[in-house]
Amino acid sequence: MKWSALVLFVGAFFVAESCGPGRGVGRRRGSRKLTPLVFKQHVPNVPENTLTASGAAEGRIDRNDTRFNDLVPNYNDDIIFKDEEGTGADRLMTQRCKEKLNTLAISVMNMWPGVKLLVTEGWDEERYHTPDSLHYEGRAVDITTSDRDRSKYGMLARLAVEAGFDWVYYESRSHIHCSVKLESAQGAKYGGCFPGDSTVLTSDGVRRKLSDLQLGERILSKDPSTDELTFSEVMLFLDFDPAQKREFLTIRLSSNRTLVITPNHLVEKFDGTSEGYRTVFAGTIKPGDSLLVSASDKILVDNVAEVSLTVRTGVYAPLTRTGTLVVNDVVVSCYATVDSQSLAHWAFWPLRWSWSFRRGARRLWYAVSRPFASWSGRSVELQRQSDTGVHWYAKMLYSTAQYLIPTHLAD
Repeated sequence: MKWSALVLFVGAFFVAESCGPGRGVGRRRGSRKLTPLVFKQHVPNVPENTLTASGAAEGRIDRNDTRFNDLVPNYNDDIIFKDEEGTGADRLMTQRCKEKLNTLAISVMNMWPGVKLLVTEGWDEERYHTPDSLHYEGRAVDITTSDRDRSKYGMLARLAVEAGFDWVYYESRSHIHCSVKLESAQGAKYGGCFPGDSTVLTSDGVRRKLSDLQLGERILSKDPSTDELTFSEVMLFLDFDPAQKREFLTIRLSSNRTLVITPNHLVEKFDGTSEGYRTVFAGTIKPGDSLLVSASDKILVDNVAEVSLTVRTGVYAPLTRTGTLVVNDVVVSCYATVDSQSLAHWAFWPLRWSWSFRRGARRLWYAVSRPFASWSGRSVELQRQSDTGVHWYAKMLYSTAQYLIPTHLAD
């Protein structure tokens, strides 16, 4: 299974070079019969504010809020907006919600010629909903069909699921409720990361915040060949955006170590097998599980006491030569999205080779041009990350991996 996945992943690399990732990349869907939702059914079958659905509420947005500028109006002629307040509020939504709604409008017209999608509730500035409602953030809409034919509502809900809404609920006999994740959650689609106040230990014995970490610094990691702690150079950041807001998991261990991490990032879970651990998505970790942690010069096991959800600003994902790092004294992977440490590490070999080549060339040039300079190269290696966002290579690999191969491969 792993070798076949590896072949597919290599093939995905060449496919991605020609077409590249797009905002709407997903798995191909073959023709199949659509099944209507039943009354009170929701997809996925979890509460709306959980990670696998639309996620936690960030807080109500009013017209004086800086986040109000992130809402966009939807003037799609194929959608009818009820707009009972007469303020145009129902037309305001996040870009992600707008895209899904426009996709759904096309599906409605294809399914029922002459019928349009009707939005009865969009962004709410009048506080008509419960305090944690996503309507306050422009991330939720209540919808029906223009003919108000209730016999269509079950299929309308199914079409909303197919359109890509992150949570769809056949909430009442009069409408379907749909919502989406935060815009920042789309960054997590291509990578995983940590907040800027997470710390790593450098080879100089300094505990450094990720927001202050520089390329070329050597930080504590785990050597995959020996399973022992070592210091490894930071080559680049797979995700780097000090201003981005994203949902994180806060994993508190029995020793009071705390790891804050995105759900699709890989962590090393102790499982009692011959190897003693395996890489899993952080989102699968629950109280009672055990993670690998660093203590002095050793790797120990620590139990998970609590897992909670938080929203933080700033995302950082350093890539080391070993493919691992120790964050807040917890051993974690550098990779995300594909549940295989060895496969991901192999796929990032071109980046490691490129980095080593450039590093060697810079050192050679530095030595030739300055004969009396130190060969350590430290003065030319340390630098700040310049590009913001998910690294193009990581985005390409992660998006094609999601498109072509399952993301539940065991390492």
